[in-house]
Amino acid sequence: MSINRVSISGNLTRDPELRQTQGGTAVLSLGVAVNDRRQNRQTGQWEDVPNFVDCVMFGARAEAVSRHLSKGQKVAVEGRLRYSSWQAKDGSRRSKLEVVVDELEFMSPRQAAQAPAYDRPAYAPRQAAAAPQQVPQAPQAPAYAPQPAPAPQAPQPAPQPAPQAAPDLYDVDIPF
Repeated sequence: MSINRVSISGNLTRDPELRQTQGGTAVLSLGVAVNDRRQNRQTGQWEDVPNFVDCVMFGARAEAVSRHLSKGQKVAVEGRLRYSSWQAKDGSRRSKLEVVVDELEFMSPRQAAQAPAYDRPAYAPRQAAAAPQQVPQAPQAPAYAPQPAPAPQAPQPAPQPAPQAAPDLYDVDIPF
């Protein structure tokens, strides 16, 4: 028995590329960078070493997902490994291992889809829409009379449910 399942989470290394096969099937190619922690033998310090994983997604979901992904976004991917090899134009033999995506989850906030994390400040203040300019007018009397605030009321205790007797259950009463 063999199991071919992969789960990774990381940042997109490039904007996803959407193509179509000759048969009309959508193919979405994306790269995900995942970190591996290793100890440097010379310094003894722990370092993050990136691994770059090629991923591919097919079909209508690939088209839908492509509109919401951009470089730098954090995603979680689940799928299976696929090995492919081919003859390069220079005659050499080439091969690669990629993840065929079954599930993809967005892990960045919605704002992150607009720009990569390194382009945004640590905080993202909202940009207010320009308010229409108003022409100053003469002050007018209020169209309403202020109402006095209602008097505070004493808190009411929450109603307590009536105690219920525990049902008599025996092993013979359980249907399985």
